[in-house]
Amino acid sequence: MREWWVHVGLICIPLVAVYLHIPPPQLSPALQKWHSAGEVFHFRGREIFYRDAYGALGSSDVVILLHGFPTSSFDWNKIWEPLTQRFHRVIALDFLGFGFSDKPRPHRYSIFEQASVVEALVAHLGLSNQRVNLVSHDYGDTVALELLFRTDQNRTGHLIINSLCLSNGGTVPSVLFGHLLKDSSFLAPVLTRLTNYMIFQKGIGDVFGPYTQPTDAEFWDMWTGLRYNDGNLVMDSILQYINQRLKHRERWVGVLTSTFVPLHMIYGPLDPVNPHPQFIRLYQQLVQRSTVTILDEHISHYPQLEDPTGFLNAYFNFIHSF
Repeated sequence: MREWWVHVGLICIPLVAVYLHIPPPQLSPALQKWHSAGEVFHFRGREIFYRDAYGALGSSDVVILLHGFPTSSFDWNKIWEPLTQRFHRVIALDFLGFGFSDKPRPHRYSIFEQASVVEALVAHLGLSNQRVNLVSHDYGDTVALELLFRTDQNRTGHLIINSLCLSNGGTVPSVLFGHLLKDSSFLAPVLTRLTNYMIFQKGIGDVFGPYTQPTDAEFWDMWTGLRYNDGNLVMDSILQYINQRLKHRERWVGVLTSTFVPLHMIYGPLDPVNPHPQFIRLYQQLVQRSTVTILDEHISHYPQLEDPTGFLNAYFNFIHSF
């Protein structure tokens, strides 16, 4: 029996070693097009990817899009063109550790640093004196709240925020994997290396509605963006933001309840991360000045991808309301 296990071990060890060094997938034509249309700027010695498109003539409005975890600015691809038809300038970035931006390791990723990345991009683009509209999703919601806090509360912010539209904020703990990553320094490096496309697809698929699942190509693009520059190896560090949200809840929820910046929430009610109706009831109780759009009952955690038309209609109605 002992010899049998030795033979299995001798076979498995080189197979696992090969698996851990599988190169990242090639960019699809859609991702290649998105990447080619973007640029990079440097933040504290790191490259940050962003897209900056000029759109509607006769308008001075600027919108900045803040994506969620664990994906990238490509989350906005389905609403990008309609936004450029409405706004003078549409800007999206990949946060540090995401998408086409640098993914340093070891590194202490934080919401505070990501907010500083956004401020640095705004300065880089010469928009520090321009009123900007923020649209955020998931992880990006918390970054947006830190930007709002800096502007509203301690006056250190470098953005003039004209409006803020949140959407399905929260994390993606659809499986135990997420909790293990953020809580275990021992298991995290192993789990991040063992994550494969099938595990990723299952985890992401769980937070989409059953009738709004991504296509195989869309799943693969999300995975490719994650694997770019070995992004799977920094997920455990980035997921510390879950603990940061708990620690700084008073700071970020507090600014939501006190700000006079126009607020809106676009919400997919099938979201397992932020369950309906508990999430939206609590939000409306806490943030009474905010307006809310609840999308169709089959829309889940990624409303801008699952229902781009509904998302855009809700957002444009909000923008036209003030």
